[in-house]
Amino acid sequence: MRIMFVGDSMTIGGAGEHTWRFRMWQHLDRTHDGPFTVVGPRDGLYDPATGGCDAQSYADPGFPRAHLAGWGEGWLHMAPLIGPAVREHRADTLLVSLGLIDLGFYTNAGQTLDNVHRFVAAARGAEPHVRIVVLPVLSNVKAVDDPPFGAECERFNELLAKAVAELSTPASPLLLASPPDPWDLAAATHDGTHPSLAGEHQLAAAFADALHQGWGVGGRYRLT
Repeated sequence: MRIMFVGDSMTIGGAGEHTWRFRMWQHLDRTHDGPFTVVGPRDGLYDPATGGCDAQSYADPGFPRAHLAGWGEGWLHMAPLIGPAVREHRADTLLVSLGLIDLGFYTNAGQTLDNVHRFVAAARGAEPHVRIVVLPVLSNVKAVDDPPFGAECERFNELLAKAVAELSTPASPLLLASPPDPWDLAAATHDGTHPSLAGEHQLAAAFADALHQGWGVGGRYRLT
């Protein structure tokens, strides 16, 4: 199993953080029976001092740090990148958390869904048997303070759920992860959007439980 994490600022994380990718790797290292490798074209963190995404100051650097995640990037940005990344790194399992950036700055729910379709088609073009787990858009402080934006996030999640069901095939299955419940912004984030320590575990648990329940990969998530 060759796993690629695909996401925005919540996935890449910032300088000095562990990231939920680290929590997920810990979980699979402990519970998955078979071999697995974390792959991707990038390996850095967001550095607020420079605005770049090449910081290596992980709170715990002792894990495979490869990913395809970027600060301020969404489905719009990843759709043209995913095919080459999957092909080059031979990824067969994608864990995807995207959409908040798209809806907040670039595209409405329907347009964002178009980019989901582009993303899936490109990934399958590179690996016809790729498996994809997708996390719905999680609420953030903007969704709370800006009701129209919050409503657009809800609309996109409804469209995403239907698309995942329709696009999934036996050869290339898609899963929709259940969002953390509750996703309490005060506890799960450190700034109203980006995950705190508790939020990192909740995000990892959402993907871990989807993999376990859907495909028998690993076990149920538990705090370590």
